[in-house]
Amino acid sequence: MKTLTSPFRLLASLLVLLVLFTAASCGSKEGKVEGVNMLYGTQSKVWKTDKELSSTGDKVKQTDAQEDERITFFANGQYNMTAPTGAVNGKYTFDQGAKTITMMPDGAAQSNTFTVVTLTDDKLTLKAPTGAELKLEKE
Repeated sequence: MKTLTSPFRLLASLLVLLVLFTAASCGSKEGKVEGVNMLYGTQSKVWKTDKELSSTGDKVKQTDAQEDERITFFANGQYNMTAPTGAVNGKYTFDQGAKTITMMPDGAAQSNTFTVVTLTDDKLTLKAPTGAELKLEKE
């Protein structure tokens, strides 16, 4: 005896596949590192803290001052960090292949290099060598 697949069953299977494909393609951008222009837009882009994670992955409570901190990346390789307590200027280099950003504050003897975990038009996640992460969002 030959069994025929119900047209409704076939349609339901196709619909499930379509939903799964759409969900996978529209998923989180976390972990995606796009081009350097996402860092600074056309001329410059201001980033603010979304959240901070400790090296163990625990959320770190932000103080009011930390919530007011901003970092601006400029297309010319300069950056500016502002906080209620002052400002720091410097230069940065972004290595797309290595997924790293190195920041050298003006007048400092040492630079800071971070792994770029995520870089999209509106999300930036930097990971310190200690494993702590700073998740930023476009202002």
